[in-house]
Parts: sequence; structure tokens; C-alpha cells
Amino acid sequence: MKNKNYTNFKNLDVISASEIGQFCFCSISWYLQKCGYKPHSPKLDIGIKKHENLGRIIELSEDRTKKSKFFAIIGYSIFTIGIIIYIFEVVL
Repeated sequence: MKNKNYTNFKNLDVISASEIGQFCFCSISWYLQKCGYKPHSPKLDIGIKKHENLGRIIELSEDRTKKSKFFAIIGYSIFTIGIIIYIFEVVL
């Protein structure tokens, strides 16, 4: 049995935070985009390219961070093995 107070959110239009910002900046532009009109602007194209470049930089940075952590673990492991070998040579 279904609860009558239940709301199905899948059938509702959801407005994102960026849409609220766009609506506050220019409600007409927001409305036209909701109706399917896409803005054409050279500055908009430049902004899209800059965001794409920043996305690539962030991905590259994340990849390099993962690699540096991997090599740090290898370095610490080799250092630890070296210490163990040194201790066994001094004791024996």
C-alpha cells in the first residue's frame, strides 16, 4: 500500500545550484536555456575551453599524486629493508 504523502522525485524538475545562480544573474537567459535555446558567444567558448584545460590539469595532478604515493611506498620499503640488513650485519 502506498503512502499518500510520498512524493516521487523522479517526475519533478530539479534545479541545480548553478541554475539558481544563473537565474539570479539573468532570469531571461535561464528561461531561454530551459526552453532549449543555447547561447552563442565567443567568450562562452573561451570559458568552456578553459574549463576543459583545467579539468585536464586536475586529472594530470591526481594521476601524478597517485604515482608519487606509489613511489614513496617503494622508497620507504627499500629504506626499511636497508635498515634491517644493516642491523643484521652489525649484530652478526
